Amino acid sequence: MDVKLAQCFLAVDDHDKAIAFYRDVLGMEIRNDVGFEGMRWVTVGSPLQPDVEIVLEPPDASPDASPSDKQALNELLAKGLLRGVIFTTPDCDALYERVRESGADVLQEPMDQPYGVRDCAFRDPAGNQLRFIERPAS
Repeated sequence: MDVKLAQCFLAVDDHDKAIAFYRDVLGMEIRNDVGFEGMRWVTVGSPLQPDVEIVLEPPDASPDASPSDKQALNELLAKGLLRGVIFTTPDCDALYERVRESGADVLQEPMDQPYGVRDCAFRDPAGNQLRFIERPAS
């Protein structure tokens, strides 16, 4: 079976702040930025992975969510409790400095983990946890 990841979703409460972070700080490309039925659809991705995109969408984007569910999702995003993503990088320390200098919320400075990677973690402007791992050279 030939199955690959195409898109993953991150909730954001301000597309312009999210675009500035993912494009200007992390160096991602803006792949799509369109409006549809009162909602904004933005996708970003690494130039190194042209077939993988991150969809930046409002936390209450699901048309099937009840008003109370939408409110709960917005509250979870505000608390930074929604899940994030993990990226790889060849130089965790250099990436850490670049992201830290942008003013992003630092969750963890670079450190060697017992499971064999060096990693660091931040929150994006919406509060999503982003982890950056450097795999050992081998």
